[in-house]
Amino acid sequence: MNTEKSTGLSLSFEVFPPKKWEDFPELYETLNALKIHNPEFISCTYGAGGSNSKKTAEIASHIEKDLGICAIAHLTCAALTEEGLLSTIDNFKNSGIHNVLALRGDKPADMSTECFENRRYKHPSEIIPILKDSGFRVSAACYPEKHYEASSMDEDLSWLKYKVDQGADSLISQLFFKNDVFYRFMDSILKMGIEVPVHAGIMPITSSKMISTTINLSGASVPKSLSDLIATYGDSPCDMKKAGIEYAVRQITDLRDHGIRNIHIYTMNHSETADAICALL
Repeated sequence: MNTEKSTGLSLSFEVFPPKKWEDFPELYETLNALKIHNPEFISCTYGAGGSNSKKTAEIASHIEKDLGICAIAHLTCAALTEEGLLSTIDNFKNSGIHNVLALRGDKPADMSTECFENRRYKHPSEIIPILKDSGFRVSAACYPEKHYEASSMDEDLSWLKYKVDQGADSLISQLFFKNDVFYRFMDSILKMGIEVPVHAGIMPITSSKMISTTINLSGASVPKSLSDLIATYGDSPCDMKKAGIEYAVRQITDLRDHGIRNIHIYTMNHSETADAICALL
């Protein structure tokens, strides 16, 4: 199925490495199922807890070599030394990976606060030129409601402009539930001269317990319409899943109507969610 022709959208998906190696076969089944939607790319997060590139490289290599789909490997720099960065670059190259999403990442649980504060790379903009010089196409993250550590939206946008100036080829947005927030963000970056492709991040809320975890991790605001949906269907897993998928489809349809074509779906390793969204689109 050519999803772009049937939906008028360029879809991409995110997956993450299982914590246990024995869970990998199920992820590969998910990836095989996602392939039928002909995504522009599939991105893979940076190992369990953001500290291990081995699993990321293996999955991204499978996506690229075996499935014939563009893979983007996440790379967080918070815990990286110069030696670690060069080692990861070699590992990615040897795995046939050509695209990297440069991120700062959170402090690993086993890293002391002192070490984190004195880390080698404090911002992903520091590793973007190194990745570019190594031959990678580099994406960066953007935050329609600003990064939670930024003191203001203006500060966050300044850092975003710097990442693009340092060589970021495209942007993948943090998830959001209010499209008006994304439209304001797009207007702001265009005024700043940021013209690289932006992929709008959509997280389907398919269970009531997802929402608190998602907000804690992303800082995304929740509109009343989504809160009401959770209050109505939260106690019925089947109805909640259906309603959450329909909410995501309404978001995507509205984005398409406003000229946004690049949609990045956070699948949480559930291909059936992507299947349902694509069928409704």
